[in-house]
Amino acid sequence: MIAYTCKYTPTELFEGLGEKAVKLNPTVEHFEKADQLSHQNLCSFSRALLQTCLESGVKKLVLTSCCDSMRRVSDVLRAADPNLFVFLLDLPRDDGPCARKRYAAELKRFLCTYENQFHVQFDLQKCRKAFTQAETPSGEDYFALMGARSNDSLLQMLQQELPFPVHDLTCMGNRLLPAPLQTEDLDAFLEWYAGVLLGQVPCMRMTKISERRSLLEDPHIKGVLYHTVKFCDYYGFEYADLQKSVHLPMLKLETDGTAGAQEQLRTRVQAFAENFREKTAPRSISVSVGTDKRYAAGIDSGSTTTNAVILDEGRKIVGSSILPTGAHAVTSARDALQEALRKADLTRSQLKDVVTTGYGRAYLHTGGRDVTEITCHAKGAFYLDPQVRTIIDIGGQDSKAIRLDETGAVRTFAMNDKCAAGTGRFLEMMAKTLELSIEEMSQCGLHWKENIRISSMCTVFAESEVVSLIAQNKNTGDIVHGLNEAVAAKAVALVSRVDPQQCFMMTGGVASNRGVTRAIEEKLGAALEVLPEHQLCGALGAALIALGK
Repeated sequence: MIAYTCKYTPTELFEGLGEKAVKLNPTVEHFEKADQLSHQNLCSFSRALLQTCLESGVKKLVLTSCCDSMRRVSDVLRAADPNLFVFLLDLPRDDGPCARKRYAAELKRFLCTYENQFHVQFDLQKCRKAFTQAETPSGEDYFALMGARSNDSLLQMLQQELPFPVHDLTCMGNRLLPAPLQTEDLDAFLEWYAGVLLGQVPCMRMTKISERRSLLEDPHIKGVLYHTVKFCDYYGFEYADLQKSVHLPMLKLETDGTAGAQEQLRTRVQAFAENFREKTAPRSISVSVGTDKRYAAGIDSGSTTTNAVILDEGRKIVGSSILPTGAHAVTSARDALQEALRKADLTRSQLKDVVTTGYGRAYLHTGGRDVTEITCHAKGAFYLDPQVRTIIDIGGQDSKAIRLDETGAVRTFAMNDKCAAGTGRFLEMMAKTLELSIEEMSQCGLHWKENIRISSMCTVFAESEVVSLIAQNKNTGDIVHGLNEAVAAKAVALVSRVDPQQCFMMTGGVASNRGVTRAIEEKLGAALEVLPEHQLCGALGAALIALGK
């Protein structure tokens, strides 16, 4: 077995050497071993690759010099285990005649090195048999997964959540080679082979990348999932360009080599799918049966609070509740719904449907559907004000910017990553450090004199900064103002990614913090609508979906 990571790797040569080629697209739980041997600033894919090789006992690995990080991986692995066979192919950046000759020489160098070290003879016939025919397009509609290499778990999740099949067109998924050259001349074969390897649809590290546009020419593509690896800029540049020039629904997905953000990625994908289905599905019509009124409920299970809203057939709120989530989301959801029913003077049997949303939506088991908070906040905000076009939702764990069209449908959205910086949880931790209640903190930041800057949004680092400022006898109001400014800057940066338009509305628990909302308004240069129902917006949207309106 020879492991590899790049589509320019000559995997067919492995077969001619009697070895099986195994593609590595690792997802790891942590970087413990990798961080012991390398710097933490190494890109996340490279760290995941190091961790996988060190944990799984990979004995043979062929890399390409596609980037400096791969060179570092090669150096680290050689130093860590002298018995490990690590071969680094010097990959040209174009596919011209000189580049093909150079790469053919690299392929021959690999063969000679492997034959000498392991005492095997290369079999050209076995190598030719390893070439597989490219699959012909089926003519069915599909979603295209583009960008950087995708791990298997991400691709599987996309297949589960999206309404059409997903074709892997990432840098590793579009490896297509023609039938092999029928010759017994090894040098001639290697020069041809180098040419077809370099002649594939180029990855973003090549000098000539215009051919990549061919990936989007298929009329059967219904939308694009664009995957990037955290701290790898190459594909980030392409995504920014495609945003401006490609008129297809598009969602950016960023991973860091770990499994920690899987559920948040799932939320984004589900919201993308919901938006797509909503645009294509016919509108449902609610019909009353008999003389009894029919009601519907929405439950928003957040990380901090659990909210419930009950609507009647006329879309009027007849009951609502806001309760702390606590340690058991299921119990909190049940209690929130019961409290809303009590206020509405209703029983559970009178509810037509219950839709759940929020952080714990998939685990409540109410018997109804679960819908992402992105779709629900859009529904709720548009119900409260049909003029709203951009929503800023800052809750206990997540931050979102949602752009609506004139019909209230989600046009695009952006979310924070798995870090809770700039969320309600961040503000709660800072309030504890300052010995303030959330209510006191909301007002305290409105009265300041010194414009203090908080340099880090990481909760741990920010707390250290706050402790240092306290030690310097800085005014509490000035410190809180600095925190508000930092939260606002992060929120507005998120908003800038969704082509914002007025009117702006803020939802979620942090909308109660007047210091934060004022700071956001100043940075936006526009008024920010905050309605009394701002904390109920997600549950309200879920109830509207449950009502079928």
